[in-house]
Amino acid sequence: MQTKLTLRLDDELIARAKQYALSTGRSVSQIVADYFALLDKEFSDGDDALTPIVSSMRGSLTDVEVDARKVQRELLERRS
Repeated sequence: MQTKLTLRLDDELIARAKQYALSTGRSVSQIVADYFALLDKEFSDGDDALTPIVSSMRGSLTDVEVDARKVQRELLERRS
């Protein structure tokens, strides 16, 4: 069941939210609902919740072998 929610926000914030919604092809209501769902997930997980983008990447490198020493050398070289 969906219920209407009234929010009182600054006019400029509303304008920016509408502009963002338009640019992402979603409604302001959907953006707010997604944010509330994210808050709920963070609260129920008790851990640091991953963003949807990071979550979608989870497991994508399972078949990749990483040489930790090589990575460390490369990072140290970049620092100098």
